[in-house]
Amino acid sequence: MRISIAGYVVGATMAGDLANTSPTVQTAGDALPTPEALTRFLAEHGLRLDALADGRSPTGDDVREVHLLRREARGVVETETEDQAVAGAAVLAGRAGLSPALDRDPGGRWQWYVPTAPGASLAEELAALIGVGLLGAVRALGHGRFRACAAPGCRGVFVDTSRGGRRVYCMPDRCGNRLNVANHRARHRLGGVR
Repeated sequence: MRISIAGYVVGATMAGDLANTSPTVQTAGDALPTPEALTRFLAEHGLRLDALADGRSPTGDDVREVHLLRREARGVVETETEDQAVAGAAVLAGRAGLSPALDRDPGGRWQWYVPTAPGASLAEELAALIGVGLLGAVRALGHGRFRACAAPGCRGVFVDTSRGGRRVYCMPDRCGNRLNVANHRARHRLGGVR
C-alpha cells in the first residue's frame, strides 16, 4: 500500500471511525465482529482489499488485530497534548510504514508517499495509514481538532478535518440527530414550538 502524506484526511478519519466501532460506543455492540463486517468497513472508507495485505480477504485473526489497533487509535485521539499525539501516531505509522518516498501521482505530479512493508498484515497497514493521517492532522490542523463527541452519553471520538473546524459530534447523522430530536421533544413538552 502507498499512503499519501498529503491525503492525511483518510487516515485521520479512519482513526475516529475505527475507534467508534467499539462496543463502548455502539449501542448495538461491536460493529466489527466478523471478517465480513471488517471488509464492509474498509470498503465504506474507500480501501480496496486488493491494495491491502497482499490482496487477501480479512480473517478472524485480522479482526482481532484490528480490535487491538482500534484501542490504540482511540488512545492517540484522546491524548492530552500534541507531543503525546505525535509520539503515539509515530508508533502507529512505524508499524508497517517505510521511509517516505517521492513518486508521481496518477496526474503526473510529484507527491510524498509512505509505502508499507511487503507482507505487512492488514492491521499493520491500517496502523500505518492511521498514524500518517494523525501526524498529518497535527501538522495541518493542530491537536485541538482531536475531540470527544459532544452528545450526552456518547463515548465516541473523532478528528475534525472539516474546513471550518466546528464539528462537535463523532457521527453527526446519529449523535447530532439524536440530540436534535431530544431538544425538539423537550420544547414540545414545555409548550414551546409546534
